[in-house]
Amino acid sequence: MSLTLDDFDYLLPPEQIAQAPLAERCASRLLVLAGGELADRGFCDLPSLVEPGDLLVFNDTRVIHARLYGTKETGGQVEVLIERVIGPHEALAQIRASKSPRAGARLRLADAFDVTVLGRAGEFFHLRFPEDEDLHALLERHGKLPLPPYIDRAADDHDESRYQTVYAREPGSVAAPTAGLHFDQQMLADLARQGVNGAWVTLHVGAGTFQPVRVNDLGEHHMHRERYVIPQETVDAIARTKAAGKRVIAVGTTSLRALEGAAQDGELGAGVGETELFILPGYRFRVADALITNFHLPKSTLLMLVSAFAGMDPIRRAYAHAVREGYRFFSYGDAMFITRRNDAI
Repeated sequence: MSLTLDDFDYLLPPEQIAQAPLAERCASRLLVLAGGELADRGFCDLPSLVEPGDLLVFNDTRVIHARLYGTKETGGQVEVLIERVIGPHEALAQIRASKSPRAGARLRLADAFDVTVLGRAGEFFHLRFPEDEDLHALLERHGKLPLPPYIDRAADDHDESRYQTVYAREPGSVAAPTAGLHFDQQMLADLARQGVNGAWVTLHVGAGTFQPVRVNDLGEHHMHRERYVIPQETVDAIARTKAAGKRVIAVGTTSLRALEGAAQDGELGAGVGETELFILPGYRFRVADALITNFHLPKSTLLMLVSAFAGMDPIRRAYAHAVREGYRFFSYGDAMFITRRNDAI
């Protein structure tokens, strides 16, 4: 199938882009897409959509304080957004400045410490941080929480808790796995009492998740690379769930990408890896049977992923319905519960 960027476009009124979270995590709406049929529900109804023995797979990554402000040696202003940490004292980052810094340049960040530009790695800058302190601790103390570019305000104290899942524990992401933001501790406890099982993966979301697709012919697009960890306990839990005829439900596209990326050889395996898997309609999913996800940007790779999972026409109808019915979109917006169509095109 020859697909172009325009196949994944839709019109969204700007006022439907959620700029802040609701007062309660599970107060969001939930659009259910199952068997090609749509139903308007609330996220609090999730326990009625899952069964004892089903398995929810969560991404336990934690958002780091990845945005830093500073100056170049010349005095010019810079904004640094960490893409991913690649060592104890090194990271890849986006840098916004009037003129890009060259290899060997030093940047003064947060008026507190210096970093050295080691060079370029594609569209990112390779930075070396001071070696006398843990990089994550340095970012936590001096960096800012990086809200997505479509939220037109600075992060505040409320975002410090609400732009993290309640189960976040492994620092490394520069964007939240937003499907998980709807779960509170009460919801998790209710699901456990119902006999719904949980398992964990870690995929650190990079800033590349917000990068636009720059080619019209999608066959020419190359995905950004993301690191994942799949514990053996999760592999075993998935195997037990499948053997019992129950469903594996990925909580978020990040969990789905981690599972599918780790199963590219045909069988899901535990361990640490990296994925640049680009999922388009026609892709055959190996692990997940259902997906909980937020609504995604027009022309984005994540919209392409859910179109592969549920079918292009069902997703188009679902998004048109969500726009018409006033759903809230993107990171702080409402959610969908989607069941997989094996014949999705």
